[in-house]
Amino acid sequence: MRLFLLMIKWIVILCIIGILSVYLLDRYIDFTTQDAIYTDVKTVPHKKAALLLGTAKYIAKGKKNYFYVYRIRAAAALWKAGKVDAIVVSGDNASKYYNETIRMEKDLVKAGVPKKYIAADYAGFRTLDSVVRAEAVFDLEDYIIVSQKFHLERALFIAKAKGQKVIGFAAKELEGTKAARKMRMREYLARVKAFLDVYILGTEPRFYGKKEKVNYRK
Repeated sequence: MRLFLLMIKWIVILCIIGILSVYLLDRYIDFTTQDAIYTDVKTVPHKKAALLLGTAKYIAKGKKNYFYVYRIRAAAALWKAGKVDAIVVSGDNASKYYNETIRMEKDLVKAGVPKKYIAADYAGFRTLDSVVRAEAVFDLEDYIIVSQKFHLERALFIAKAKGQKVIGFAAKELEGTKAARKMRMREYLARVKAFLDVYILGTEPRFYGKKEKVNYRK
C-alpha cells in the first residue's frame, strides 16, 4: 500500500511539472515574439514578401472557416497598402480534393492581388515546413508571416530559431468563440512539438525540392 501511494505521489508530481513546463513554454514563446507582431497595416514596415500560412477554407458541413477568411483579407490588405511586393501562399496539398494552396491563390486574386505576384508552396504540410521552405526554396530572407496571433507566435518562434529575419502581421481573431478556444488549447501542444522539433529532434520539412522563383512588384 505504501509503495502504491508513493507511486501515485510521483505521478502527481510529474503531472504538475509537465503542466507547468507546458505553461512556461507557452509564456516564453508569447513573450519573445510580441515585439515582432503587428496588428495595424499602417504601422507594418515594408518587406519584399509575405508568407501566408494555410488552413482549411471550410469546416464541417461546408461552413466557412473564418480563420481562413481573415488570413486572406490580411494578406490582401498588406498588398493593397504597398507593404509587400509578393506573396507566398503555403499550405497542405494532401490530395486533388484538398488543396489549401490553390484555394488561397484563387481567393487572393479575387481580393485584388495579381496572380503573377503570388508564389505557391504546395508542401506546407506543417508550420515548420512552411517557414523553413520559405527561405530554403523561395529565398525569403526578410519577410512578413501572416496568420492569427496565436499561430504567428509559434511560426515566429520557429523562424527565429532557424536564424531568419521575420515579423508577423496578425489576421483578425475569433475571440470568445468555441473555435477560438479549441484552437488555443491545441496550440499548447503544438508549441511543445515546435520546441522539440527545433531544439531536440532537428526535424526537417517533409520535402525540399528545387528552388522556386518569386516575382516581385517593381
